[in-house]
Amino acid sequence: MKIHEYQAKEILARYGIPIQPGRVAYTPEEAEAIARDLGGPVVIKAQVYVGGRGKAGGIQFGNTPEEARAAAARVLGMNIKGLTVQKVLVVSKLEIQEEYYLGIVLDRKTQAPVVMVSTAGGVDIEEVAATTPEKIIKQAIDLRWGLRPFEARNILARAGFPSAVIARGGAILTALAQAFIESDANLAEINPLVLTRDGQVQAADAKIVLDDNALYRHRDYAAWEEPEEANPLEFEAHKEGLTYVKLNGNVGIIGNGAGLVMTTLDMVAACGGKPANFLDIGGGARAEVMAKALTFVARDPDVKGILVNIFGGITRGEEVARGVIMAQQQLPAGLPIVVRLSGTGAEEGRAMLKDAGLDWGKDMRDAAQKIVAAIQAKEKGQQA
Repeated sequence: MKIHEYQAKEILARYGIPIQPGRVAYTPEEAEAIARDLGGPVVIKAQVYVGGRGKAGGIQFGNTPEEARAAAARVLGMNIKGLTVQKVLVVSKLEIQEEYYLGIVLDRKTQAPVVMVSTAGGVDIEEVAATTPEKIIKQAIDLRWGLRPFEARNILARAGFPSAVIARGGAILTALAQAFIESDANLAEINPLVLTRDGQVQAADAKIVLDDNALYRHRDYAAWEEPEEANPLEFEAHKEGLTYVKLNGNVGIIGNGAGLVMTTLDMVAACGGKPANFLDIGGGARAEVMAKALTFVARDPDVKGILVNIFGGITRGEEVARGVIMAQQQLPAGLPIVVRLSGTGAEEGRAMLKDAGLDWGKDMRDAAQKIVAAIQAKEKGQQA
């Protein structure tokens, strides 16, 4: 479960990690009042469940309460990667001297939390890993005793943190590890951890992702869930009875059965594409369900083409084909669709698709190659 920055900072504060004073505002007037209470320059930060807020204009500054109000008015209602900003965090502005990165992630291969630290803070850790991987120091945490203070200090020293930061930064890293473990988190990061001009070390930003399966142990955290905000499409899909997960690519994926859909994601990736979603229509889906699934996937603006991969059994191939044909009038013009049918009713379904002028793949790899090629050709045509 994703939570907002202000909620992640609340967790950090419970473990003694220093954070900026501030509160959440839902209106420009509330932001002005908070800035007046804080008594100095402030930062207005959009609270949405995505990164890249600064680049999108979702982080702004105000030197006076009046400027804070104007900044909040600009940020509230802003659309950032498909999410509407409904609240902002108003915090005191820091005079930053240096920025660092502290993070803990669950490594599923070793089944242990792994600490990652870097002196290159303030940017995406993925960017650091891609361009300067030598700047990232990693170490697994032994859950028998957690991350001990001397280990935390050693990790920061190995990463090249200045001596003025190591002691306090080590205490913060130890507390972050404790928060990660006791909160049942999948990810906890401070980016950036900052050294201020007056020598303070603070968490200027925070991100925590909690394990949904452990929320029964954390009723207070579970109450923070905002599924309609975390991903509106996933929330609407759940209401429609669809098993849907939003991903980061441009190839829409529809299949029947979780295992088949997962295999389809891998096949698309192997053919050079990037899946945009996971959507399982389940067994026995009729034409109306297939049509609904297609129109739903097409609502994602990132989707540039759709691959339908069905193994016919309870779900019959001709029903799938009928649903694909039914959906055509509701789909964006020129949206590429490739269908792979196998099993019960596959031949009848392929004949129906051919009569309707729709493309189909002879097997899963052929279908994946066709949809990836169609999307690439369409994008090249748009660029020409």
